[in-house]
Amino acid sequence: MLRRLLLRHPHWTALLIGLASATGFAPLDLWPLTLACLALWMWLIFDAPSLKGALWRGWLFGLGHFTVGNNWIQHAFDFQDRMPPALGYVAVVALALYLAVYPAMAAGLAWRYGRGSRPDAGYAFAFAAAWIATEYLRATMFTGYAWNPLAVMWLPAGGVAQATRWIGTYALSGVTIVIAGAIVAAFHRRWAFAGATAIIVVAFGVAAVPGAMPPDAPGAPHVRVVQPNVGQEVTPTPNHGEYVFSRLLRLSGPPQGHPRLLLWPEGEVTYFLEDGYPPQWYWQSSPELARDRIAALLGPKDIALVGSTALEFDKQGDLKGAGNSIFAIRPDGSLTGRYDKAHLVPYGEYLPMRWLLEPLGLSRLVAGDYDFLPGPGPQTLTMPGYGKVGMQICYEIIFSGQVVDEANRPDILFNPSNDAWFGNWGPPEHLAQARMRAIEEGLPILRSTPNGISAVIDAHGRLVGTVPRYTAGVVDVPMPKPLPPTLFSRIGNWMAAIVGLLFIAAAVALRRRNR
Repeated sequence: MLRRLLLRHPHWTALLIGLASATGFAPLDLWPLTLACLALWMWLIFDAPSLKGALWRGWLFGLGHFTVGNNWIQHAFDFQDRMPPALGYVAVVALALYLAVYPAMAAGLAWRYGRGSRPDAGYAFAFAAAWIATEYLRATMFTGYAWNPLAVMWLPAGGVAQATRWIGTYALSGVTIVIAGAIVAAFHRRWAFAGATAIIVVAFGVAAVPGAMPPDAPGAPHVRVVQPNVGQEVTPTPNHGEYVFSRLLRLSGPPQGHPRLLLWPEGEVTYFLEDGYPPQWYWQSSPELARDRIAALLGPKDIALVGSTALEFDKQGDLKGAGNSIFAIRPDGSLTGRYDKAHLVPYGEYLPMRWLLEPLGLSRLVAGDYDFLPGPGPQTLTMPGYGKVGMQICYEIIFSGQVVDEANRPDILFNPSNDAWFGNWGPPEHLAQARMRAIEEGLPILRSTPNGISAVIDAHGRLVGTVPRYTAGVVDVPMPKPLPPTLFSRIGNWMAAIVGLLFIAAAVALRRRNR
């Protein structure tokens, strides 16, 4: 009966279960529903009459899945005046039309190379290998869009997400497909595969729940994450920059009895902090004055990490672009380091093919006539008294295996962000993906945002403290400790290739045995 219902209108069914499947991610976290949707989809692909039919069903599932999962993108169009907000809905669907290509490819490969007489373990393993390959491609092609890999849905589900410590996010997404395939096999009375999968998942999910971290030593340095509760809806005025700066200063508080690493959000300081620019660029405030105002809050061992903008000039002294940057400020007001964002957001921080799109009336979602310029990649800055601090600004944190300087492993990661553009779904989804990076790398992550969700995440991916959305506040806690390097941190996304190849080998072996 279920099969008849699925196949009566297979294309509409694929689209609808795709829409429902996105509810397994934050903020809804309905991961059992997502697992059920994946199982129904795999069954639907298996019963496709042709490769073309499988591709269509895969693409329609992806269209629904990515339209719901990326609905937050529309809100970015509400806060700029060059394009109508309604265009945001078009942008969400247009992006989904492209992203759906990847589930379609996975479905086509599974149908072509994984089908047998009934959905079985061989089909599940072939589908899982195809999913790993296509999800990795989605995260890397055309600068990559790694948002909401399937594995993120496991965060609320016991210790299953801890598997990323060994195999990484993309491989765990493949394991998720195997689990969904086991559900399909159970409907076809393939009890051995379904039962073994259930036992392994439940046992691992219980056993892998992390224990408590060791207690902090007296006088240990603290981290103070500041959230000023400033949204994009605040209309910029000549005094807007000073208004935000003053809020950040007030929330940062005076020096305490312990060393503090003071952490401010991405890009909220509009004053330039570097010396050496042409004088006309310092019309708002001198960088020395801005740094001194921050330094006045710092104790003798404190350091502030502040998100602001750096300018880049050519040899003739003309502005060629800007850097989305983090500046490290000492108690004497001097700079001790700078990190420039490397993985920039197309249409947000730069306009691809500006020569073509700008005359057509399209522009960046973030106002500005100059594009941001990419930095060199993951970097680690040494902070005396705090160890090595890695930097990843905003969207950079979603890219599995690309967040750490492998030659200079940090003790902690700082991830300032501006999620005020992205409605009610974007910020919790972003936070969940940062938690996955913490588990993969065995490193704590500190997130500071303008209006939420700011957080301190321990090396197991657990939330030590948060400031909710639309709230001004701070998280002030002892600096979390790193874990020893994980297997994934040593091997990286080669683990996805290894697990994918193992799934292919299992699928081939099972298919030959059945023949």
